[in-house]
Amino acid sequence: MKILAVDTATISCSVAVIDKETLLAESTMVRQQTHSKHLMGMIDYIVGLSGLAISELDGFAVTSGPGTFTGLRIGMSAIKGLAMATGKPVVGVSSLDALAMQAAPSPYLICPLIDARREEVYFSTYKFEGGYLKRQMNESVMPPEDVVKYLDEPCVFLGSGALLYQKMLKQMMNKTACFIPPFKGTIKASTVAYLSMYDFESDDTDDIKTLVPYYIRKPDAEMA
Repeated sequence: MKILAVDTATISCSVAVIDKETLLAESTMVRQQTHSKHLMGMIDYIVGLSGLAISELDGFAVTSGPGTFTGLRIGMSAIKGLAMATGKPVVGVSSLDALAMQAAPSPYLICPLIDARREEVYFSTYKFEGGYLKRQMNESVMPPEDVVKYLDEPCVFLGSGALLYQKMLKQMMNKTACFIPPFKGTIKASTVAYLSMYDFESDDTDDIKTLVPYYIRKPDAEMA
């Protein structure tokens, strides 16, 4: 199964094409620019680099959140447009699930943290059980110091929130906090594609008409 995956949930932008478990092509960049300036160009480049045509793809995957409101909308709009144009299925993947998978194969509790601004983080906790990633709690948003209240065992942190609040987390958790190298805290589209594969194979894809970003909290404008 050939899948094109996109991630625009955070400041990074990533595009990949996989064929089953083989990565054919991938590009990831981090820039202080809106993803709308380069996403479609990246998709065109990576699909071409994979040696495939859009019509040869079997489906599309995209991070559905949580993350930045504008970034999520850009990535999802692009993928939904391609899916509608080609008639191919689409799967939305949690950005926290993708981050947690990049901590594999940790024997410890995994806690991906995405900077949610306003001194908060998006987070959840995970464990690898029987070779599979299992989410231990619902995805939430809260101040990083409150996250620690849910952690009563050694924990591996990664993601933009982990990098931003590393000093605080180390002080609060002492020696029970470990941190994945920063480059692994950037979501890779290949991880998104891999996580989507089970849903494609089990025909558990998303309805294009109802698939929307999962923000967790309301945009600032609505809260105001």
